[in-house]
Amino acid sequence: MKLPHVFLASILSLFFTTATPSHADWWNFRGPNGNGYVDAEKPVTTNLSKETIAWSVELPGRGLSCPVIVGDRVFLTCSSGPDQKRLHVFCFSAADGSILWERQFWAMGRTMCNPKTCVAAPSPATDGERVYALFSSNDLFCLDLDGNVQWIRALTLDYPNASNSLGMASSPIVVDGTLVVQIENDSESFAAGIDPLTGTNVWKLDRPKAANWTSPVVMEVEGTTVVALQSTKGVLGVVPKTGSELWNYGDGASPTPSSAVADGTLYIPSNGLTAFKPGATGGEEGTAYLWRESAQGPGTASPLIVGDLVYTINGAGVLSAASRETGERVWRTRLTGPFSGSPVAAGNHLYIFNEAGLGQCVDLSGEEGKIVSEVDLGETILSTPAISGGAVYIRSDRHLWKFAE
Repeated sequence: MKLPHVFLASILSLFFTTATPSHADWWNFRGPNGNGYVDAEKPVTTNLSKETIAWSVELPGRGLSCPVIVGDRVFLTCSSGPDQKRLHVFCFSAADGSILWERQFWAMGRTMCNPKTCVAAPSPATDGERVYALFSSNDLFCLDLDGNVQWIRALTLDYPNASNSLGMASSPIVVDGTLVVQIENDSESFAAGIDPLTGTNVWKLDRPKAANWTSPVVMEVEGTTVVALQSTKGVLGVVPKTGSELWNYGDGASPTPSSAVADGTLYIPSNGLTAFKPGATGGEEGTAYLWRESAQGPGTASPLIVGDLVYTINGAGVLSAASRETGERVWRTRLTGPFSGSPVAAGNHLYIFNEAGLGQCVDLSGEEGKIVSEVDLGETILSTPAISGGAVYIRSDRHLWKFAE
């Protein structure tokens, strides 16, 4: 049996203190369960302006990854150098933006990607004890909260054809004690469940051979935790601990915006937007196609669910709100685009930054969406915001910002 190339570094922990894990409400791309919405314990600022910039910090390299937050620590990745072969993992203080630690690595896999994107495209993930940083080069690093390297996985050494010419971007997520990654491309395409303690495969599934930049989302189906893996062929529901396949939506899906989930229903960027409620075993029993609306299809940004409505932003920058029950449009309003990142929300307010660096906060509580604040950061932003502790975080290639009252 061929063993994976895992480099353990737990001995380093003998020389460092270990942080006590603290609760966070933004542990991965698009926050809890990968959905973009957080029921914030503290009121989140709705005034995006230069006056509410609590701090900003300069970054040494590019990145599309979004920050993840554990208590008072903010984790972020970058890539730098002429070929973006230098990989950075940062930990910042949420209080003042000071650097608590930085770790640098050399890419072991391919760093080829489209000029618009970069090697630090996937967002990191955390389980509150460790941080898992995946890069487009298919290099995967596990560090504890103090920055001590636990293990390194050079996925390219195990799967040398797992890449594409545009760059990888799917973000990992930790579900039921398993780190789930999608390494999907035109050649050696797969998804894997990885042991967070050792970096070895728990399971591995062959996936459709097609470029795919979507990220997994988590849902509950009749009391069973399921991770939904999206591809151009559709969405596959698997048990995160074992990789067992439970159900399959096989009617195709977008390779760019990811699905959203609420109350056991998936809202899939498929044939526009499709609401699909899977049964526990994947058979016809308990499975329902609720509705499909071609006019609600998202552009690059992933759908967002707040309350009884599902929100999408199309390629023209139009924000639409539709009924979760019927798919019928309730209202729409034009934002200033274009957008590469996805919207996030807390309470009744949506936050999104366009590619030119314009941040927009939209009040969703009225009869139609209303932009209540804007801030122009003047830098290209292709990332998705994060929300934690009453603050909004966003990054560009040059800076990380925190907005708070």
